[in-house]
Amino acid sequence: MKFCVVLLFVFFSELLLQMGDCQKKVKRIPQQNEKSKRKAVGQNKIRAIHKKIKLKVPNLRKERMFLDKDLKPTFIMTQVLDKGNFQKPAETLNLVTGQSIELRCKGKNIGWAYPPYLNNLNNSRLSIVQQQKYSQLTLTNTRAADTGEYSCWVILCDGPECSKDDLRMGKTYIFVADPTELFVPSTSQFDIIYLRPDGPSIIPCRVSTPLANVTLHREIPPQELPVDGSLISYDAKQGFVIRQPNLEQKGVVYCMANLQGTPQISSNYLLLYTEAFSGPPSTSIAASSNAVSGGDQVNVTCTVLGDPDLQVDFTWQYPGQQDERPVIITEKWRLIDRNNGHTVRLSKSMLYIDDVETIDIGDYVCTAQNLIGETTVATQLFFNY
Repeated sequence: MKFCVVLLFVFFSELLLQMGDCQKKVKRIPQQNEKSKRKAVGQNKIRAIHKKIKLKVPNLRKERMFLDKDLKPTFIMTQVLDKGNFQKPAETLNLVTGQSIELRCKGKNIGWAYPPYLNNLNNSRLSIVQQQKYSQLTLTNTRAADTGEYSCWVILCDGPECSKDDLRMGKTYIFVADPTELFVPSTSQFDIIYLRPDGPSIIPCRVSTPLANVTLHREIPPQELPVDGSLISYDAKQGFVIRQPNLEQKGVVYCMANLQGTPQISSNYLLLYTEAFSGPPSTSIAASSNAVSGGDQVNVTCTVLGDPDLQVDFTWQYPGQQDERPVIITEKWRLIDRNNGHTVRLSKSMLYIDDVETIDIGDYVCTAQNLIGETTVATQLFFNY
């Protein structure tokens, strides 16, 4: 009996141990799965971060070709022949005095350029009207002075700032023939042309008809200048082009036009040879006397030698400026010939003190400025003890 009880005890003990192992295994499985899931998710995140992605790079060649195709200039000008009849104007148009012409340019905001002579006339011969889809230029009762280029362009605006659209433009050159006035009238009877070694110069003997024969002449000594098309050439839209100016070409010249045996002479042109200036003003400063005594009169002069076409602006700083010390400042300029035969512009600004006082002692600073840059120079006044 005892033996049976022992066997039963051992049997039930073994059964309980097996059931415990099964429960442990059941509890352990979800822990392993959860851990493996977390690990798997972590690995996926890492792989996602370090994954090499192939970026889609646009085909730049195709894009450039597309842009180049889109950026081709568009000619927007048409000539109105009569009602309902339009055509693209030729590069040059030939009219006779008294004729009218009408040009249109497509666009909602159009700018125009035409011979400056028309700006000086207070009459109704020229009119420009902006319509909804185009701008219309009308010129009536044309004259020889109307000869020149007529152009238009679309105006692009971004807020208050506007610019010229170089890709939507139109232009034509109009000759207005007048047998009694072969040369296009000039606003000046005597023009100065500067010959520079760094580029061509133009003598603007433009004519009202391309059929006229035009020659170039020197006044002293009297002679016709050769026009070989190489060193000097002629263009009816510009005049005589001197491609390589030199010192020997300076002097007074004029043009002669001939049409059907009737010669006409242009205005005189003074050719001056000048140096090529490409920097800020070449400036110097000097006082009539740096050592002064009370009651003296003093001039401080700021001088610039430069390109004849470049205007120079002067500004001063001086000891009595803050206290509004009365001084007199005058400016003047003139053309001079240097020893090498070159013509330059001599510009001066002079500061004058009538009665020197203690307040006038100190530094006098002059700044000269042109379109290229500025130069500052200084000198000093001190008492002569």
